Amino acid sequence: MSSTTGDTAATPSTVARQLLERVRREQPTETHEQTLAAFDEDALAEVRTDRRTALAFWLNVYNAGAQLLLDRRPELFESRWRFFRATAITVAGIDVSLDDIEHGLMRNRQSKYGLGYLPRLARCGFGPAYRLPVDPRIHFALNCGAASCPAILSYDAETVDRALDDATEQYLAQHVQYDAATDRVRVPRVCLWFIGDFGGPSGLRAFLRDYGQVPRGASPSLSFDGYDWTRVPRQFDTRE
Repeated sequence: MSSTTGDTAATPSTVARQLLERVRREQPTETHEQTLAAFDEDALAEVRTDRRTALAFWLNVYNAGAQLLLDRRPELFESRWRFFRATAITVAGIDVSLDDIEHGLMRNRQSKYGLGYLPRLARCGFGPAYRLPVDPRIHFALNCGAASCPAILSYDAETVDRALDDATEQYLAQHVQYDAATDRVRVPRVCLWFIGDFGGPSGLRAFLRDYGQVPRGASPSLSFDGYDWTRVPRQFDTRE
């Protein structure tokens, strides 16, 4: 499909980024949602074949879809089971939930249960070509509307890795506490929920070292904070 949204060629990546920006600005989103829904398989070719394009695309789609769902159906958030499984947005004629995007596609069809070690049995409408290799940094970029969620950024394919590193570094700096005296580190709960994504406890420690949260050579014991599920929509990053 070839179409336009305003004066801009409607590539999937552009539409997803513009949709998130319109959500942030509280502007009408219907045209962008309709364009996203009307794309065909050919239009999504780069989403299937280029990791950076797919990563930026699904991050923006997830975060836009979550905010739209929070605005339109806020009562669903009272039951997280219903909220994450409800249709959040339509892409290329396929209704997808937040769970479909995160666990079916961005986590390469891994279950949200089982600490990141079990396959996801539920199917979404997109085939294996759309699945991404597991990247633990997405857990510091996806925002479902809970108080403990990370700030929402807009992602672009060319800079997505650098932006994800920045988002990860910022979130960890705010939420990780290392006690050198006891060689113990407290980390966000999401690191426990998906510890398999990090490569297990040793992989998580290496991840924390890479982001400067524990000293090089340290192998601290791990403890995990709780997660604040208070509904707080529109947590957009305000940095310039």
